[in-house]
Amino acid sequence: MIRLGINVDHVATVRQARLAQLPDPVAAALLAEQAGANGITVHLREDRRHIQEHDVRRLLERGKTKVNLEMAATPAMVRFAAKLGPQDVCLVPEKRQELTTEGGLDAIAHRRKIKDAVARLQGRGIQVALFIDPVVEQIECARDCGAHGIEIHTGSYCNASGAKRPRELKKIVAGARLAQALGLEVHGGHGLDYENVLPIARIPEMVELNIGHSIIARAVLVGIERAVREMKQLLNRARRS
Repeated sequence: MIRLGINVDHVATVRQARLAQLPDPVAAALLAEQAGANGITVHLREDRRHIQEHDVRRLLERGKTKVNLEMAATPAMVRFAAKLGPQDVCLVPEKRQELTTEGGLDAIAHRRKIKDAVARLQGRGIQVALFIDPVVEQIECARDCGAHGIEIHTGSYCNASGAKRPRELKKIVAGARLAQALGLEVHGGHGLDYENVLPIARIPEMVELNIGHSIIARAVLVGIERAVREMKQLLNRARRS
């Protein structure tokens, strides 16, 4: 079985557009869990454009599955995560101007900072993954930094068309194989939807996919429980084929 993590950031995006109380991303997370989600992902950005600190706290209090906190490796965020103790943390790159994460973390350029963050968080019993591109040197650096796993940035595959998409898929397959050989747990995420997820879900080394925008967009039309169930059915089909 491949685990499905649901990112509920964009439920909070709608709420923050009016600085209102609703819709509540924690309520959405609980419904996603009821529909079969294996975990909930939230990205607490430095500009707090969607998820807020109180969302993370309430999710940890009320959630039934694991919480995966995406965050930049800043001292303030590391202190916050170490204090709250989510089950998982995924260290991601972050630019204030970007609409969404634009690529994988450059673990090599920020090796010391990342290694220190990993050590502190894992010292608190938190499993830490690095969100990186499927590049050999970045994967080796994740291992050297002591990370529990990696989340492979699937955005380049999702955005590719024609002959470019199979080439991007081959990079992800090779990266997943290398990561597992190095003892890293392999996750994937970014840009995955109901049309492009099957080839990624069929990668044997892939144990978890974190998907947000496409599921929340589908939920606007059919409800979050149905949207989650439909994605779970696709992932189950991938592993049976």
